[in-house]
Amino acid sequence: MTEAPPKRTVSFQTNGAASRPLVRLHASLPKLLHILRCWLHAHPELGFQEMKTAQHLREILAKRGLRVSEPLGGTGFYVDIEGAHPGPSIGYRAEMDGLPVQDLKQTPYTSEHAGVMHACGHDAHMAIAVGVALTLHRVRRQLHGMVRVFFQPNEEGAPSGSVPMIREGVLDGLEAAYCIHVDPTLHVGTYGLVNGIVTASSDWFRVRVCAPTTGHSARPHQAKDTIWIATLLLQQFYQLLGRITDARNPAVLTVCIFNGGTAYNVVPCEVEFEGSLRFLNEDDRDRVIHHMQRTVEQFAALHDVKIHIDFRSGLSSVVNDARMVSHVRETIRLLFTDSATVNIPVPSMGSEDFANYLEYIPGMLLRVGTRSTRHTSFPLHDAHFDIDEHALAPTVQLMSSVLMGHLEQRILA
Repeated sequence: MTEAPPKRTVSFQTNGAASRPLVRLHASLPKLLHILRCWLHAHPELGFQEMKTAQHLREILAKRGLRVSEPLGGTGFYVDIEGAHPGPSIGYRAEMDGLPVQDLKQTPYTSEHAGVMHACGHDAHMAIAVGVALTLHRVRRQLHGMVRVFFQPNEEGAPSGSVPMIREGVLDGLEAAYCIHVDPTLHVGTYGLVNGIVTASSDWFRVRVCAPTTGHSARPHQAKDTIWIATLLLQQFYQLLGRITDARNPAVLTVCIFNGGTAYNVVPCEVEFEGSLRFLNEDDRDRVIHHMQRTVEQFAALHDVKIHIDFRSGLSSVVNDARMVSHVRETIRLLFTDSATVNIPVPSMGSEDFANYLEYIPGMLLRVGTRSTRHTSFPLHDAHFDIDEHALAPTVQLMSSVLMGHLEQRILA
């Protein structure tokens, strides 16, 4: 970063009618956010490899007077903004990792790293988090408590980077945490609110069908046709949802990897496939996993082969705290207008590792609209994904005000 630290302080106001603290940003902040977001987008790094990303962020924060923690969870870290007045401690989370996607956009900030891209908006999340940290640092004399802004590795991967962050103490002393996620289905200038369940749970599974030897494609009856058995088993899995689960409960089972065979005329002795399970209902989650295990046992006995199934528990659902949602809604209304709020009626079947933090403390995930043109309408994880940067500065203002207000209003008291 070449920008000099702003010399003027951020303006601070209190809305008399609502007695809520609202922050006005320094005029130079949008430019700083643009420079930072473009640099981050051009230099993405995969999970637990965010060395240069973390170094860049740490330098920006340290140069502007914030004390940066030692590394947590590998490349993760945090800054604490201590208020001048007593009060609770809360957190604000941002993710640092990119995705293994080739950036196909043609922009000045297109990824310079082949096969790696910020296709999920983590570059915007980091820029906004830096803006929040700098803004709160400048108005710390008005803070009633402490805000911890933390930067997490490997949100996209498994095991999640939130796990070592929690283990190494990032939540110590915090009563709640907030985060955002960009949303290309919402217009820039709008914010999506969800009461209750925000995202689905997510689990990984892998199946291996093993026979004692290979066979000839002309005589599959003399072998154990592992590909045939695997495809039958896969179809059985696909039929479970809505048959052993209530069809009114959203659930998704998807197989995304299928490997087997090395020659067109040889029946392979081993076939493997992998996929994910996503649920909004925990009872359905347990029921389907149990049924998949029983189905594997029965198929193995029926076809006289060995079938192994492995599960890796992933993420629980993100569930927003109602008090925090109400607080964010009112802050949006005061800063912008009622029309800036979009009530999202149904949860996403995607997953978010913010859920791991909510196993310990209440939290709230806010969706930030980033769509304005065709170029900013591509879905998350698309190779052309981009955002309208007009969302950055207002979101810094919003989340800074939300965090200040949470402390002063004692939202969870």
